[in-house]
Amino acid sequence: MTDFKLWHEDDKNTFHNKTMVYFSQCTKNGKLSLNELLRLTSDTAVEDYRQRGLSREFLMEHGYYILVSRCAFRIFRLPSENQNIEITTWEEKPDPLQLYRGYTIKDESGKTLVNGYSTWLVVDCNARKIVPAKNFTLRKPFDFRTDNDCPKPGKIVIPQERTLLSERIIGYSDIDANGHTNNSRYGAFLLDALPEQYQEKNFTDFKINYSKEAMYGQKLKVSGSFDDAQKKILIIGETESGTSFESELLYS
Repeated sequence: MTDFKLWHEDDKNTFHNKTMVYFSQCTKNGKLSLNELLRLTSDTAVEDYRQRGLSREFLMEHGYYILVSRCAFRIFRLPSENQNIEITTWEEKPDPLQLYRGYTIKDESGKTLVNGYSTWLVVDCNARKIVPAKNFTLRKPFDFRTDNDCPKPGKIVIPQERTLLSERIIGYSDIDANGHTNNSRYGAFLLDALPEQYQEKNFTDFKINYSKEAMYGQKLKVSGSFDDAQKKILIIGETESGTSFESELLYS
């Protein structure tokens, strides 16, 4: 019987999540979907904080939200249905306005499947303003950076000329307890918008930046640009409030 568990290493920073990839988390090819990759990594990060005494409820009591801002992953091989995996995450030296976090996902043999980084904004609940990382003093910041063999979170340049791919209304099931669209849902939005010939591509790098939260009832327009020579896809989601997310996919 497989022992699924969560634990911190002695450094009280490196956090492990042993779990399995379930049928409902996969696309029709039996591989973990990009939206589930976003969900698993962000949920593991949230649980890391919760077990360090920084639950969402505790943070809100102290006037803070912590919201994922950018993610960047290198995909060596997406986990498959029924595969046991271990997700490891750790906090790194923050940027001036963002917390910084690394990830790796490995199979049972210890082979790396996915590496990644994410950045997170600390937001004042009342003023709805970004709090500088140095002013977030509920935990001691770390002072190191790793080289995790993956792209770094950063700006994504979306071309002006692009094709409208889909439109959808943000529904009740898209909204999380922070009152806006959960970050993982944008992975589903961009996958659903891809033309069929790109759905089965072997994605090697995946970046997504969150710009402005999409709210219940808003119309989200998803458009994209496809560069087959460079094997690059650029996707942007926009509501009437402006750009909601930007993403970049590379494939082999």
